[in-house]
Amino acid sequence: MNDKITAEELIKLSPDEYTVVDIRDPAAFEYGHITGAVNIPQDKVLDTELPRDKKLIICCKSGIISGEIADTLRDNGYDAADLSDGYAGWLDITLRDRMITEDVEKSLRKKFKKSIWCRFTKAINEYQLVQPGDKIAVCISGGKDSMLMAKLFQELKRHDKFPFEVEFLVMDPGYSPENRRVIENNARSMSIPIKVFESDIFDSVFNIEKSPCYVCARMRRGYLYSHAKALGCNKIALGHHFDDVIETILMGMLYGGQVQTMMPKLHSTNFEGMELIRPLYLIREADIKHWRDYNDLHFIQCACKFTDTCTTCDPDTRSVSKRMVVKDLIADLSKRDPQIEKNIFRSVENVNLATVIAYKNKEGVHHFLDTYDVE
Repeated sequence: MNDKITAEELIKLSPDEYTVVDIRDPAAFEYGHITGAVNIPQDKVLDTELPRDKKLIICCKSGIISGEIADTLRDNGYDAADLSDGYAGWLDITLRDRMITEDVEKSLRKKFKKSIWCRFTKAINEYQLVQPGDKIAVCISGGKDSMLMAKLFQELKRHDKFPFEVEFLVMDPGYSPENRRVIENNARSMSIPIKVFESDIFDSVFNIEKSPCYVCARMRRGYLYSHAKALGCNKIALGHHFDDVIETILMGMLYGGQVQTMMPKLHSTNFEGMELIRPLYLIREADIKHWRDYNDLHFIQCACKFTDTCTTCDPDTRSVSKRMVVKDLIADLSKRDPQIEKNIFRSVENVNLATVIAYKNKEGVHHFLDTYDVE
């Protein structure tokens, strides 16, 4: 092997010949990585004693910064090579000719029937998310959540209990060619008939310094509503899950000073007659990850062009770190009491207005003193 190796060359080698050292951040690594890779983040890898009995293949997202790390390791006496096209290159080759539709669908009907399928249908029924005659744009970002949602809607259609239509919609806001191929290859391998439309959102927010991720998200949702409506849809479906919901509840309390939640469905305020629905509302993220790993699926973590330098998608550090703090807090509390997560969720189902200082609705703010002396 030379100082550089491509993903195609790596796949042909025996795993006994090398160790892949993935220098991305732990969140990106957990989301997906080369089989057998070890994760040592970029800021720690040069201070870590690495094995010297094997060739070290240094891997980042797209091969942009791994070369420099490999060079330094060689200077320090290691037999190290740069994976020149990174994890993205490996993923592209791995997904290129794969067909896994039957296995993925079987897993939803069998192994994950209780943890995923039944919770999906419970949300559909309990929150009346899908009605006869609906035409729903299932919005696919390319991650695990939206891809699972697409397969669940296909399964729901097969049950044919009432008439409704779906469109599997992918918006390309300026993805890199590598990320675009991952989305298209995953959709093909799982027989999801996606419709891709393009926009220039990434370019539009490129120079925005304050909260570019928030602006990008708002613009993307607007584009999705507009394109879905043009296709004759009356709803868009997004892939937010149970963990997103409880994290949002706590974030609102701890950082926003308010009690609110991520609703299972919403009327659009800007697109008349359109609704947003969240069919994964009752599905745990851990179960989605289990489904992903059980089927050996690999998805993009974030398709944002700003992450192509192998860093975490973190332009708005405060917002991202707040969610991570809350996620870690919930995980820590759940180790002590497994009911914590359910109780956070139930807290916004059991609000007693007689025991709150004030609350808001469309009519304005209502204070407990307004009716305190009224019998």
